[in-house]
Order: sequence, then structure tokens, then C-alpha cells
Amino acid sequence: MDEKILAIITTTPELVGGASPIFVTKNVDELIARAFLLEKILDAMVHKLNDSTYIIVKH
Repeated sequence: MDEKILAIITTTPELVGGASPIFVTKNVDELIARAFLLEKILDAMVHKLNDSTYIIVKH
């Protein structure tokens, strides 16, 4: 499998961890905007894990 998590974007950093870069946002609007901007920049896909966390995955 070549899938890889490139980034984690969250409003609750205490609930996430790992080796991928973690971007912490102040609110849900910033969370969504940052997730979809990174999706375009990294040429990857955004996936919502829950209301406070998105991941960017390269497939």
C-alpha cells in the first residue's frame, strides 16, 4: 500500500499524535479552510475523522 497520512488538522491537539505534521486551528471554519487548502497544495485527499479533526492522505 502506498497510502500515507501527510498532515493532521485539528482544533483539539490533545487528541492527536504521530509522525505526521499537526496543524492546530482555533475554530471549525479555520479547520475546514486549512484542510482544503492543504489538500490542493499537497495534491492529496482530505478525510474528516470527526468534527474536530481532518487528515490529508496521499493515495
